[in-house]
Amino acid sequence: MLYLITGGSGSGKSEYAEKIAVSWHKSEIPDGNLYYIAAMYPYDDECRARIKRHRAMRSGKGFQTIECFTHLEAVDAGSGDVVLLECMSNLLANEMYREEGQIKARGEEGERQLKTVILDEVLRLQKQAGCLIVVTNEVFSDGAVYEEDTEEYLRFLGQINVSLARSADVVREIVYSIPVAIKG
Repeated sequence: MLYLITGGSGSGKSEYAEKIAVSWHKSEIPDGNLYYIAAMYPYDDECRARIKRHRAMRSGKGFQTIECFTHLEAVDAGSGDVVLLECMSNLLANEMYREEGQIKARGEEGERQLKTVILDEVLRLQKQAGCLIVVTNEVFSDGAVYEEDTEEYLRFLGQINVSLARSADVVREIVYSIPVAIKG
């Protein structure tokens, strides 16, 4: 089972995704592990504050946290596990801009790296786990014009979101903490 949860910043998508993960773990596959793949790198005080808030939100829910800023291929799951990946926009940014990231090219070669480094690995995790929930961001509605490298990041994130939405069993957009059914 693959869920894709999207929404704007502060929309409530993380809380919603956690509820799905905990519910699946309790009702569908209670004998497996409940994993939280945390992709936000603590660059600054704002990031550290968001990480602290997210840790508090999932405290006591049974999650085992795996910090994975890059190299998703290092994470494995079992067939009875529920895995929450939070969040795709951070993972992509880390893979593109951190020194140890694996997406260094742009254009067509960057798209090939994107497929191998992120899309193939998410689908591998989906096949391994009993349930995979991926949180991503809807960042395409502002109408702003960005520098070329940021535009490429947004294009890559759009490709990821479209590809995962096609593969997902369920897609929800969270709008003002209200889940809106897109698929499934």
